[in-house]
Amino acid sequence: MCVIEGPDLVGAALEQRVEFEALYVDVARLDAAMEELVRRAASAGVRTFGLESAVFQHVADTKAPQGVLGAVRLPAVDLASLVTPRTLLVLVDVQDPGNAGTLVRSADASGASAVVFTPHSVDPFNPKTLRATAGSIFHVPIVVAPFDVLEDYCTHHGVQLVASVARGGADPRDANLSRASALLVGNEATGLSPEIERSCDLRVTVPMTGHAESLNAGVAGSLLAFEALYQRRGAGHDVPRSSL
Repeated sequence: MCVIEGPDLVGAALEQRVEFEALYVDVARLDAAMEELVRRAASAGVRTFGLESAVFQHVADTKAPQGVLGAVRLPAVDLASLVTPRTLLVLVDVQDPGNAGTLVRSADASGASAVVFTPHSVDPFNPKTLRATAGSIFHVPIVVAPFDVLEDYCTHHGVQLVASVARGGADPRDANLSRASALLVGNEATGLSPEIERSCDLRVTVPMTGHAESLNAGVAGSLLAFEALYQRRGAGHDVPRSSL
């Protein structure tokens, strides 16, 4: 069970028929748009409760609540349920909710099979992460699994492990990401551990020409996810299709 806030997230959850425990509305914010949201919830059989503004502000997570929040059930998916994985975007000890949300959005937009969070990463269902996904949390399977479990799964299903590293890796455009791949993005400060890097089949580095030491974790993972998308679209050619 987790809490989603704001009309955009609540609307996206209703559209995807996510299981609601209840919907809570600030009665002072009941404009036409909010009333339409309440009608949609009622038609879906969701219980709705009106709260006074002071009570709503007390229970809301944001500093400037938007007048509606829902308690929903978002169970994590088991790795075993992913029968034909294409691209898995794997967050290894990623701590920032904004980065995590960005990566979930990019996984959704690039057609990834799932997003995998290792146990020491940020909670994919905490309010800040949920808001940062902008609704994509409802569109792509979310898996929470230890790395060794993921490694065994990838070995069994023929999924290559691809480490995203700040320097010294191959150009992603020269790597074969059209095949089933688990794209690993490491911790913002320390990256991937040497042990995890050694266990991977491939190390890639997004080429840079400026003076930045490295890319933001959300940006690096997003670039790799879209590189995999473009290569999948161009699969069958001798040369992988070019990315952005």
